[in-house]
Amino acid sequence: MSAHRSGRARNPRTDVYDVAVVGAGIVGAALARELSGHELTVALVEARADVGDGTSKANTAILHTGFDAEPGTLESRLVARGYHLLSAYAEATGIPVERTGALLVAWDREELGVLPRLKEKAEANGYQHCRLVDADEVYRAVPALGEGALGGLTVPDESVICTWTTNLALATDARRRGTELLLRHAVTGVRRDDGHTTLLTTAGDVRARWVVNAAGLGADHIDRLFGHDRFTVTPRRGELFVFDKLARPLVDTIVLPVPTSRGKGVLIAPTVYGNVMLGPTAEDLTDRTDTATSESGHDFLLGKGERLMPRLLAEEITASYAGLRAAIDHGDYLVEATPEQRYLLVGGIRSTGLSAGLAIAEHARGVLAGAGLPLRARDRLPDPPRMPNLGEAAERPYQNAGLIARDPAYGTIVCFCERVTEGEIRDACHAPVPARDLDGLRRRTRAMNGRCQGFFCGAAVEALRARHHADDGRDRADGRDED
Repeated sequence: MSAHRSGRARNPRTDVYDVAVVGAGIVGAALARELSGHELTVALVEARADVGDGTSKANTAILHTGFDAEPGTLESRLVARGYHLLSAYAEATGIPVERTGALLVAWDREELGVLPRLKEKAEANGYQHCRLVDADEVYRAVPALGEGALGGLTVPDESVICTWTTNLALATDARRRGTELLLRHAVTGVRRDDGHTTLLTTAGDVRARWVVNAAGLGADHIDRLFGHDRFTVTPRRGELFVFDKLARPLVDTIVLPVPTSRGKGVLIAPTVYGNVMLGPTAEDLTDRTDTATSESGHDFLLGKGERLMPRLLAEEITASYAGLRAAIDHGDYLVEATPEQRYLLVGGIRSTGLSAGLAIAEHARGVLAGAGLPLRARDRLPDPPRMPNLGEAAERPYQNAGLIARDPAYGTIVCFCERVTEGEIRDACHAPVPARDLDGLRRRTRAMNGRCQGFFCGAAVEALRARHHADDGRDRADGRDED
């Protein structure tokens, strides 16, 4: 096992981390990045074979201003703060973001009556830019909307972002700062030893002086291993349709539903990859692994789409998918420390964790300091990583003549639907947090994510992955990253 990149070698005799963060989704990766900016040894412990392979990979990918959060809650404060932190971090790292703005559309009198209250809520949350508009302005903004809209509320600073690149950037940044990434380490038990906690995992014991629980859908299970019974996670399945890029001219802004007594509803949004998304559904389940799409979900979305934007349904659907959100029986984020156990719960984050992740990490750092974790900022930190661009709004490698002249692999297209090159696949296989399978390559490059869904390019992508996996000197036997 290698020394940390921070220059502080772990003690091979005791092998105890200062902090173990459980869960390598966006929130867990942000926490590991934040803590490894201090004189600490940090482990990021993940049950799956890749970072961002759970709740964080399948969501609506909207960078929220926090305009509609419940005022006065921890969530409202951290989403608003996180919006600014993530916007700046995306600029520094190259995470694709498109400033599309959003429009809430009222379709009946009840929804129309809610709009002024939503504007007041936004202002109570410190967001002053919402504007009430009439039906004529709604249709000027989105001419393809179905008939019957009565009015709207603009939210000009809502944006779309690449959730895959966000998670990967945070995990890569944490690695560069010295975090050790332990993949395929599902936590099955907890044992308190003299001065530290031993996490019993499927790949061996992990010992740490402090444990941070950012396990998402499994956060309540981990919390109970520490003897608590504070909340229960209910997996809430959200199904979505992704429409072909030819549909993008129909939707240049996020079209949001107006939340009412009947629920939050379905949105239509552009994506940074050039597609259009319709969804999500909201179905509470008991199985925390059930990400299958359903006939009822498809029928529901088709019905909603027919009302919201009939012209959209004339376009081709590239893919449908489902993600699980960690709904809890609690009205706010749960960020609570148990100092005597040297344990911090970061639970109930829900879908806003994408926007709030960096602010959650910042807040959690303060809670840990108050609970007794010694924190001393490191004198020097590596620059943030510069991430490959997956977005359509900026230049992609296949369009960069200078890059191709220096390395022809960036001019050799492998996935023609998404214009992904051999150079990008090679780079993803040899990155600090490398792709280990085809799904990992999809999230890092967009390969196999287009019209053919890998039917044409899948074999070539797999051959490249296998070749570069064989050439890679990293030891992946237990998911530990080696320098």
